[in-house]
Amino acid sequence: MRLRTKSSLLWGAVGGLAFLVLLQGYELLAAQPVDLGVKFGVAVLVTAGAATLTYAAHGRLPGSESP
Repeated sequence: MRLRTKSSLLWGAVGGLAFLVLLQGYELLAAQPVDLGVKFGVAVLVTAGAATLTYAAHGRLPGSESP
């Protein structure tokens, strides 16, 4: 697997997990549960979006000096 692809997939996973952590905090503070299907669906969209954006912006991001 190419380094660029692997990096993008890992950033996608970080984005998806960060969304789920923020959603958990919202549920704790608002005391209003969110449906499991909505959680899963939006988490998948956030993961795919983060992976796609980091793949597309690979050369333009600061700190991406690796080949």
